Amino acid sequence: MGKVTGFMEHTRELPARRPVEDRVNDFREVYQEFPEEKLRTQAARCMDCGVPFCHTGCPLNNIIPDWNDLVYRDRWKEAIRTLHATNNFPEFTGRVCPAPCEAACVLGINEPAVTIKNIEKTIIERAFQEGWIRPEPPARRTGKRVAIVGSGPSGLAAAQQLNRAGHAVTVFEKADRIGGLLRYGIPDFKLEKPILDRRLDQMAQEGVVFRTGAHVGKSVPVENMRREFDAILLTGGAESPRDLQVPGRELRGIHFAMEYLPQQNRRIAGDVVDGQILATGKRVVIIGGGDTGADCLGTAHRQKAASIHQFEIMPMPPEERSPSTPWPLWPLQLRTESAHEEGGMRDWAVATVRFTGDKGGHVKQLHAVRVGPPPKFEPVPGTEFTLDVDLVLIAMGFLGPVTNGMIETLGVKLNARGNVETDANYMSSNPGVFAAGDMRRGQSLVVWAITEGRQAARGIDKFLMGETHLR
Repeated sequence: MGKVTGFMEHTRELPARRPVEDRVNDFREVYQEFPEEKLRTQAARCMDCGVPFCHTGCPLNNIIPDWNDLVYRDRWKEAIRTLHATNNFPEFTGRVCPAPCEAACVLGINEPAVTIKNIEKTIIERAFQEGWIRPEPPARRTGKRVAIVGSGPSGLAAAQQLNRAGHAVTVFEKADRIGGLLRYGIPDFKLEKPILDRRLDQMAQEGVVFRTGAHVGKSVPVENMRREFDAILLTGGAESPRDLQVPGRELRGIHFAMEYLPQQNRRIAGDVVDGQILATGKRVVIIGGGDTGADCLGTAHRQKAASIHQFEIMPMPPEERSPSTPWPLWPLQLRTESAHEEGGMRDWAVATVRFTGDKGGHVKQLHAVRVGPPPKFEPVPGTEFTLDVDLVLIAMGFLGPVTNGMIETLGVKLNARGNVETDANYMSSNPGVFAAGDMRRGQSLVVWAITEGRQAARGIDKFLMGETHLR
């Protein structure tokens, strides 16, 4: 424990976000630098609890009190070793994770929690700056070959683990660049892509082979993969979006969030995007109040929308932790992302009833009604309203993986939710075929995807070698 009385002497402090008037004019990350002295003070607030609930709040079981103590003591190289022991990519989780570890922090029972997420991010950034992050190729190769389908956080975590165990790993990605959700789902103002590229460079130097434009089940026959590889890991994510089945859905100008967001990421990467969906000068409505909806909101601000409304069917959460989710559970409470600070109208308990359009078949109006609490969401009489719109973005979550094509050909069993069913070692009903991440557990967090990738790597290593030393 770095400082016994630290949690009593210091208050929670986080890096400031850049001024709204500046950040809405670019797609750079929104947070400003945070002085090292202040960060070490924040690390001193960690109480090194007898039972550190932050461990279990974190899906990766990060050894949080240990690296907090090391940061306070200015022992950064040991801190990154401790952090990397459980997390392959703290530079991702330190930026985009909602920090369930902080929700479970013991100090959070009656005081603001320790700033675990910011400390994590700073440790890994310090490690890259100091040159401590170097390729770690295996000392020997096992002769076993593993194919990983999908290059999101789950696939990348599994690839790094399995490669370091000595297996020859090839990652297949149907898109033109590696990264999956990290590349084409998360806006640059939350995760700038050079952060991703530097880690991919390390993995390539370690021996991981990346194949882009490789759509398994289409351009890459499944039968060929079964012949060429000793094991296959499916990490293609939950790509089937939840649709809004109401009259007028077929009108032009109504798009899924994942039609909209990747185009802007491509444009920032230097691509020419013909027919790009743009919010510029338009009256925008975002349906869905979660993280994806907030990503659409921040992107629409930067594209200079004329107006933005964000609707959520659930009632407005309380500003403080709800009694229904006591510590150390993930709290039901109102969360304000950087995008919400930037403008727009945010409204709850609203259900879209239908869309109407002009003679050319383009959406022009959204018709909605206020609703009661779940699970019935009964319309409240007399609360119907109409809103003029030019662009509607549906960000209502995802139902599960796309099942036609690769999954269908492999014949793997699906569970009741439509995800790939696996045993405790992450192996599907088809021997030698494994699954992890959103494709196995359903729509979830980046931190859960990394966790699943690591656990699947353990299962594959054990399947191939009879035992495993992976963690």
